[in-house]
Amino acid sequence: MIRVLVADDEPLIRAGIRMILTSADDIDVVAEARDGREAVETARATAVDVALLDIQMPVMDGLSALAELGRAAPGVRVLILTTFGERENVLRALGHGGAGFLLKDSAPQELIHAVRAAAAGDAYLSPAATRHVVDSLASPAATARGERARRRLAGLTGREREVLALLGEGLSNADAGGRLHMSEATVKTYVSRILTKLDCENRVQAALLARDAGLEADRG
Repeated sequence: MIRVLVADDEPLIRAGIRMILTSADDIDVVAEARDGREAVETARATAVDVALLDIQMPVMDGLSALAELGRAAPGVRVLILTTFGERENVLRALGHGGAGFLLKDSAPQELIHAVRAAAAGDAYLSPAATRHVVDSLASPAATARGERARRRLAGLTGREREVLALLGEGLSNADAGGRLHMSEATVKTYVSRILTKLDCENRVQAALLARDAGLEADRG
C-alpha cells in the first residue's frame, strides 16, 4: 500500500485529492497538512511514502517544504502540485529532489499515475507542465540552453538517445521498454547510465534536458 501525505491550505482541495487517490486500491492517504511547516512535521512523525505538496501555502510554501523534507524525511518522495507550470518552478522543484510536478487541473488518473510512479522510484512531469516549459524555448536564453543541452547529449550512444527521447515524453521505464522492445530492467539500466553521463540527479532533469536539446522520439 502506498502511504500518501496531502498538503494544501484549501480543505476542499485536500478532500478532492483524498477522494481521487483512495479510489485506487493500492493508495492510502494517511495524513493531511494545511501548510508546508505542518507537512514537514507530519512527514517526520508519520510513515509516508509520497507527499503531495501545493506550491502556494502559508507559513512555508511547497518548494521550501520540499527542501526541508529532503533533510527531515529523505525517504519520502515528493510531488509538487500547483496551478502554475512555469519552468522556474519546475526546475526549482527538481533541483531540490522532487519526484515530479503536476498541475491541479490534471485528470484524476494522471494524479494516481504520478503517485504510483513516485512510489516506484520514477519521476513524473505532467504533460501540461511540460508544455509550459516547452513554450519557453522561443526565447534567446532558451536557444542558449538548447545549444548547451545538445553538447551534453553528444556523448550518448544512439540507443541511449532513443531512451532519453522517451523520457522526454514522460514515459515510464515499462512504457519505454514497450516502445523499444526492451525489458523494463534493461531500460532502467540505460536510464541509470544516461543520468550518470549527463550528470542529472533524476530522470525528469534528463527529460527536460532532452526537450531543451530538441530530442524527439522516433515515431516509426
